[in-house]
Amino acid sequence: MDQLSTSAGGRSFAVTNRSVLAIAVPMTLAYLTTPLLGIVDTAVVGQFGDAALLGGLAAGALAFDVVFTTFNFLRSGTTGLVAQAFGRGDALEEQAVLWRAVLIAIVAGIVLAALAPLIAIGGQKFMGAEPRVSEAMAVYVHIRLLAAPFSLINYAILGYVLGRGEGGLGLMLQAVLNGINIALCFLLGLKLGWGVAGVAWATVTGEFLAMLLGLAIVLRRFRRLERPSRQRILDLPAYRRMLSLNRDIMIRSFSLLAAFALFTRQGAQFGTVTLAANAVLMNFFLIAGYFLDGFATAAEQLAGRAIGAGAETPFRQAVRLTLFWGFGLSGVATVVLLLAGVDLVGLITTSPEVRLVADTYLPWAAFTALSGVLAFQMDGVFIGATWSRDMRNMMLLSFLAFSAALLTLAPTFGNSGLWASLHVFLLVRGVSLLMVLRVRARTAF
Repeated sequence: MDQLSTSAGGRSFAVTNRSVLAIAVPMTLAYLTTPLLGIVDTAVVGQFGDAALLGGLAAGALAFDVVFTTFNFLRSGTTGLVAQAFGRGDALEEQAVLWRAVLIAIVAGIVLAALAPLIAIGGQKFMGAEPRVSEAMAVYVHIRLLAAPFSLINYAILGYVLGRGEGGLGLMLQAVLNGINIALCFLLGLKLGWGVAGVAWATVTGEFLAMLLGLAIVLRRFRRLERPSRQRILDLPAYRRMLSLNRDIMIRSFSLLAAFALFTRQGAQFGTVTLAANAVLMNFFLIAGYFLDGFATAAEQLAGRAIGAGAETPFRQAVRLTLFWGFGLSGVATVVLLLAGVDLVGLITTSPEVRLVADTYLPWAAFTALSGVLAFQMDGVFIGATWSRDMRNMMLLSFLAFSAALLTLAPTFGNSGLWASLHVFLLVRGVSLLMVLRVRARTAF
């Protein structure tokens, strides 16, 4: 399936199954360590047999995700801009994009760490859960936000690596980050009995050590290259472009997290046991999602590179091949979760009540892989091409569809209606972006 494109002023390159898999396979493995970490966190806290602690962990993780997904542009935006510079053959701009992202990460991370008490209070008021859930949530948020500067710098480094299509290096960085985190989670959370606090401290330590490794790798590489001037790194028009792109990605990310926040909050209204069961099942949703994220990352790099090179054929081939592999992997993920999900639930929590509810709604979580294929892949294409406005607008449309479904289905069908609303959200995102892509592709080249 090799396709080669040469355009006026562009740089020729091939998009093949091999080039897609070279990025997607290592990054799928890397991304899968993140929900694995979530499962370990939940399993460690779940061993205490207290649904309130599980609910507090879920609520705390949600508050953390709301804040950090706001700054996810430091990963995705950097990937798109570096990929386009890579497509143009502009090595100096690749470095400059990374250092701009790092500067933003340092400032934003320090501010977030300082605002931890206010973020914890805001999260407690939003969730409106019982006091013991709120107490566990506050402990988690206060500690974990100390890692904010390290986490955001890691986003920037990973964005640079993925923008260059270096999936193997990305895998190594994520494996180190989450491997340290998982090991310390067992040590601090379970063996030493720190519970939720131990899970949070494990994350802080893992993020810090991974940041040191990532910076050491890129600094060693840049030592052998011509470096961009300080004036180029601090170029205000470049920052304005990055911030404009990031504003749209931020709005998109806020809408995404708002949907997940409403999902979690509605689960809390059904009771602590249902909240805990949904927290367990959301880890399965993340597993399915991260299967797809590896191919979405391949779409980001290849689409961005094609846009930078002005090469239409590789762009279209990248879209086609990443969707083909995405659908294949999502089918596998769904089958695995349907067959092994009940056993996984049993490993995660010892609470009989939580197990019973989670087993009941397991099929809803298993099929999120198939309903989310287009949403994940189209996000990757639009991020790589830096068509952030379209992605933002379609996300807002999808959020409205989700809200309408939530208002009509959840009161009638309970937790099944809640999960059905999540499927509506994923399907509308994917289909709407696919329709916009057809128009964009005709005018981009």
